[in-house]
Amino acid sequence: MPRAASSKSHAGLLQTLQARFEANKARHRGLEWSKVEERLKASPKKLHTLQLMEETGGEPDVVGSDKKTGEVLFYDCSPETPKGRVSVCYDLAGLESRKEHKPKDNAMDMAEAMGVELLNEEEYHALQKLGEFDRKTSSWLQSPDAIRKLGGALYGERRYNRIFIGHNGAQSYYAVRGFRASLRV
Repeated sequence: MPRAASSKSHAGLLQTLQARFEANKARHRGLEWSKVEERLKASPKKLHTLQLMEETGGEPDVVGSDKKTGEVLFYDCSPETPKGRVSVCYDLAGLESRKEHKPKDNAMDMAEAMGVELLNEEEYHALQKLGEFDRKTSSWLQSPDAIRKLGGALYGERRYNRIFIGHNGAQSYYAVRGFRASLRV
């Protein structure tokens, strides 16, 4: 279970997030850090979730805002899939279907425990418009029920200057496949 974060660690996280925000302005044109910080300070649980994203190597950053709700959108913006979230099956059903060499966890349960969502295909393509991500790794993506019912799951990666969406059995896991997350604040 995630540990409680102190106000001191929140201050450090806010400094990290602000530095990343300012260094990558093209990811969030038209947004001001003061507005983001205001929303973050009003939501300690979301700050804790961002701390978990940071601790697992996600390098979360603002990628936009929801025009209807005003929520700020954070995605994992690490160049490669977060190192603290690799070698996992897609979900619990995939993990339980493995007969041997089971990994320790699965992407869907890890995401739920962290308080985040896996990126979906549309979000993954949007992220890739902001930079080059997953050039050596791949990331599990939210997979449609129709694909899951057949035992599969989707992942995304960038190869040969193109974005590929592929599929594997949900029980698959690789040292270079993890998951990228999104969070609304």
